Amino acid sequence: MDPHLEYELAATRRQFFGRSATGIGAAALASLLQRDGYAAPAAPHAETGGAETGGLAGLPHFAPRAKRVVFLFQSGAPSQIDLFDYKPQLRKFHKQELPDSIRRGQRITGMTAGQDSFPVAASIFKFQRHGRSGAWLSELLPHTAKIVDDIALIKTMQTDAINHDPAITFINSGFQQPGRPSMGAWVSYGLGTENQDLPAFVVLVSQGSNKNAAQGIFSRLWGPGFLPSRYQGVKFRSSGDPVLYLSNPPGMAASTRRNIIDVVAQVNRMRAERFGDPEIETRIAQYEMAYRMQTSVPELMDLAGEPESTFALYGEDARRPGSYAANCLLARRLIERGVRFVQLYHRGWDQHTDLPREIRLLAGDTDRGSAALIQDLKKRGLLEDTLVVWGGEFGRTVYCQGKLSETNYGRDHHPRCFTMWMAGGGVKPGIAYGETDDYSYNVVADPMHVYDLQATILHCLGIDHKKLTFKHQGRHFRLTDVHGKVVEPLLA
Repeated sequence: MDPHLEYELAATRRQFFGRSATGIGAAALASLLQRDGYAAPAAPHAETGGAETGGLAGLPHFAPRAKRVVFLFQSGAPSQIDLFDYKPQLRKFHKQELPDSIRRGQRITGMTAGQDSFPVAASIFKFQRHGRSGAWLSELLPHTAKIVDDIALIKTMQTDAINHDPAITFINSGFQQPGRPSMGAWVSYGLGTENQDLPAFVVLVSQGSNKNAAQGIFSRLWGPGFLPSRYQGVKFRSSGDPVLYLSNPPGMAASTRRNIIDVVAQVNRMRAERFGDPEIETRIAQYEMAYRMQTSVPELMDLAGEPESTFALYGEDARRPGSYAANCLLARRLIERGVRFVQLYHRGWDQHTDLPREIRLLAGDTDRGSAALIQDLKKRGLLEDTLVVWGGEFGRTVYCQGKLSETNYGRDHHPRCFTMWMAGGGVKPGIAYGETDDYSYNVVADPMHVYDLQATILHCLGIDHKKLTFKHQGRHFRLTDVHGKVVEPLLA
C-alpha cells in the first residue's frame, strides 16, 4: 500500500475515534467490543429466511423448545429456608445446636468459622400450599404463588463456591475465576441474533430496597471471555442514554454520523483484506449495530405505548426506570424484539444479619415483577418458547450468624443446597424437583449441580452442551467445562 495513503487512512481512523468520544462513542463501542479470539463464520438460519444471524452452522443441534432466555438473577443469595424450602420441624430444633451428623464437617465461611455456637434458626415466616401442585411457598411470595403451577421448583441446587464473587462468576460462566465466556455470550455465539438492530445479549441491573452494601456486579459477568467480542452482553442503563454516548452530540446530524461509519467501514475492510483478522469484521458489524441502536433502543425504552393493564400487572413500580419491575417489563419488550438472552441482576440478597427485615424488602422488590413476567409471556403466547430462570449463586445456612432471637437472625453462605425455579421453554410446569434433609442443609434426593443447570438451559435451546465448544490456547472449551448433565425429569 502507498505509504501516503496508509497514513491518510490511519488519520481517518484516528479522527473517527476522536470524534466518537462524544458521539456513539468510546463507551458505547467499548460496551460492544473487547479483544478476543477468532470467530467461526456466521451461518444462515432457516428461521430467519437465510439472513446472517451470527450463529454457528449446524445449530441448533436438535429441535429447540426455547428460542430465548430470561435469567432473573438474584445477586447475594436468597434464603431458600425463608422462601421455598419449607421445614416445619425446625421449630422443634430452634436455638438448638446444629448436629454434627448434619454438618458433617463441611466447610463454612470465615464470617462464622469463629462462632462458638451454631444454633438452628427456624424461619419466622408462614408457609402455605398453593396451586394444583400444592407447592409450599412463603408468605413473602404472594404473587409467585399465583404462578406456582407454571414453574418448576428446583430445591437441590449445588455449587462449588462458598463466597460471592467466585460463585456468581461460576453460575454465569462455568468457572470460578474470571476470564471465561458468560452463559449469554455462549448462547449468542451459538445461536446468533434474531434482530440486527439490537444486541443478542442484554443486561439490566437493579438495586434492592434495603440499600445495603450489595455485592459488586462486574461487566465481566456478561463478558465474552475468549469468544469474539460481538457476543458479549450490552448493559442498558436506567437513566440518560441507555447505552453510554449512544446519542449524537449537539450539532452532529445523523447523516454526518452515517458518513463517518461508512468511511471507517471502508478502511476496516481494507485492513481485514490485508491482515485476515476476523475481529476487524466484528468491529465493522458492531459499529453498524451502534448506529442502528440510536433508533431501536430509544423506541424500546419508551413505555408510553404500554396500556394501563400492563402496569396493573407489573405494579406501579414498573413506571420507575431502573426498578426490578421495570426491568422485567423491559425483558418482555426485548424478547418480543428478538433479543436472544436477557439477564436481570437484582442486588441486595446478602443477608448475614437482620434477615427478616431485609428479605421482606427484597421479596417485595421482586415477587410481583417476576410473576408478572410469567403471566405476561403466557398471555402473549411467548412463554412456550421463552425459558425463564430465577435464582441466586448459592443458599443460606440453617444456623444463625450473629445473635439469634425469636424475631431476628442472620444466615451465612450455603453452597450445599439452594432453590431456583425455571418456567416455559421446554420445562415441565408445576413440579418440585429434589429433596433436602430436615435442616435444608444437605441434599437427600436428586441433586442438581450448577453445571447441570447450564447443560439443561442449553438443551432447552436445542444445544448439546458437549458440542458447543471454542478452541482457545490449544484446548476446546465449553460452558460446562468437562461436567454437567441434562436433568431430564425437568423437561416437558
